[in-house]
Amino acid sequence: MRHPGTGIQRSNSDRAQRISNGSAPGACVRLARLEFAAGVWLLAAIAAAGCRGESRDAVKATAAVASAASNDKKTLQAAPFVDRAQELGIDFTYSDGSAAELSTMLESLGGGVGWIDFDRDGWLDLVATGGGSFPSNDTIAGRAGALFRNLDGKRFVSVGEAAGVEADSLFTHGVAIADYDDDGFQDFLVTGYGQPQFWHNLGDGTFREESAAAGLLDDRWGSSAAWADLNGDGNLDLYLCHYVDWSFENHPYCASNMPNKRDNCPPREFQPLPDVVFYSQGDGTFVDASSSARLREDGKGLGVLICDVEPDGDVDIYVANDTTDNFLYINDGRGVFEEVAVAAGVARDDRGIPNGSMGVDVCDFNRDGRPDLWVANYERETFALYRNEGHGRFLHVSQRLGITDLSGLFVGFGTACADFDSDGDEDLMVANGHVVRFPVNSPRKQLPLLMQYDGRRFQRVRSAPGSYFGDPHEGRGLATADFDADGDLDVAISHQSEPLALLENQFHKHNRALELSLVGIRSNRDAVGARVELTSGEQVWRRQIIGGGSYLSHNGRSVFFALPEQPEPRSLVVHWPSGVKQTFDASSLSGQVTLLEPVSDDDSPPRLRIWKEFE
Repeated sequence: MRHPGTGIQRSNSDRAQRISNGSAPGACVRLARLEFAAGVWLLAAIAAAGCRGESRDAVKATAAVASAASNDKKTLQAAPFVDRAQELGIDFTYSDGSAAELSTMLESLGGGVGWIDFDRDGWLDLVATGGGSFPSNDTIAGRAGALFRNLDGKRFVSVGEAAGVEADSLFTHGVAIADYDDDGFQDFLVTGYGQPQFWHNLGDGTFREESAAAGLLDDRWGSSAAWADLNGDGNLDLYLCHYVDWSFENHPYCASNMPNKRDNCPPREFQPLPDVVFYSQGDGTFVDASSSARLREDGKGLGVLICDVEPDGDVDIYVANDTTDNFLYINDGRGVFEEVAVAAGVARDDRGIPNGSMGVDVCDFNRDGRPDLWVANYERETFALYRNEGHGRFLHVSQRLGITDLSGLFVGFGTACADFDSDGDEDLMVANGHVVRFPVNSPRKQLPLLMQYDGRRFQRVRSAPGSYFGDPHEGRGLATADFDADGDLDVAISHQSEPLALLENQFHKHNRALELSLVGIRSNRDAVGARVELTSGEQVWRRQIIGGGSYLSHNGRSVFFALPEQPEPRSLVVHWPSGVKQTFDASSLSGQVTLLEPVSDDDSPPRLRIWKEFE
């Protein structure tokens, strides 16, 4: 249902004129599924104890167990992802500042990655945040990130300097991408320790930093961010997570389990910083609406996901907090929120304990039409899958679905719930890595996870050493997209002190694929909040265009469906954020398709652009 907005509404005729003047994307943005996977990092029981207790032998033993597990008798097929970053021209490593050995909180969060078609050539380009360093014991310096242009899915070239985005004014963490001004060119925000960088795409291959001009002024420690139309006025708004009040003036000594060695402090040593939401005023500027939106001030935000949880036609907000209750904000349709996470059952785990939550995503794993929430947590905790029971209630189902079989060795960050193997069911992926210098229970470098859903439980896909999923990493940000336009989801992953990985999906393709890109006209141009339903026989698959998700990262915007051969897909239904519902025959659809929102309710037939059929 369309709700009245409180901001400045752009007219439908203005939006339609921009489309007719060539503002529609020149090709389909590859895909995004209902992504959300980000999270927060906590230091549960061992952190509360100051990271002391067990010996280094315990660490070695745990690592050996994790390594051996990769070759146990329960092994399924090896995860068929191949890291092609170096081969394709992507050579970039996030700098966490740990070389200074100051054990600061800033070193733990890491960096993110995001998919953006900044030049509108139809190929998704890649942006990565750079982190920073500590030139002295009380000085924080930023490091420029990177922008890689995608050349036909076969090669990437570094264009950050030419595009004007290699600023080093900020110790950076996250990236959030959106066409905030509806001009057809995607812009992006970079978060970090202090004033975020807001890069406005000028449409000629270059960007200009406009945080001050846009009114996006914020000097607190930012982590993940998400764009969505929160108040229903057709303009994209911004939710920005804040972490804790660490500074060099508030930098306590936290002992490690190594003699005379300090370690990164747990988040419980610090007070939370309140999150902020900026509402668009419709003229390219924003205003802080945190108070009127009724945001809480007691979280330690690391991940954020914006989607239609109920679903009722407006978008809601789920925030992954570190060692404090997660937040679930239910929208009244006008941008005023009620925080209901405890009552809904998604604030804590199944034992009633707040987790160290980091990565977050949304999916409909059981295909009952209700969006479920997925959260990657800290070690000694369970990664949480909250099944949507309807009527505003969720149930923690990790144990019954096999997720607790993973044990508590992993510290999860970037994550995605998506159909990686093209079998129609959504799978789970998590990038893992520790947050302290001298961990006790598990090693700093940890194996990434891929879990396939068989219709009843999630089973871990294991790989031999030498492959990406068979070797340990210090994973952080993770973002999915079909960068090579071959009809499946690929993955970019950022690490601590290790080059960025670009994982090409080499699963055998069981079905045809449809990657659907939506262009809003009455709605926000990115169509964040749109819901898509594909029907084939008695089966229905549902996806959403989301804001945020994963951890510090941004997935491609398109939604992905693996199409069954029999019976043929019958219908495709799109619920636009404006309240418009579109239904059309899907029997002949496959490949990359762009759908434009109707200008009026009687605008038919649907305006489709088929850009590419997959081979």
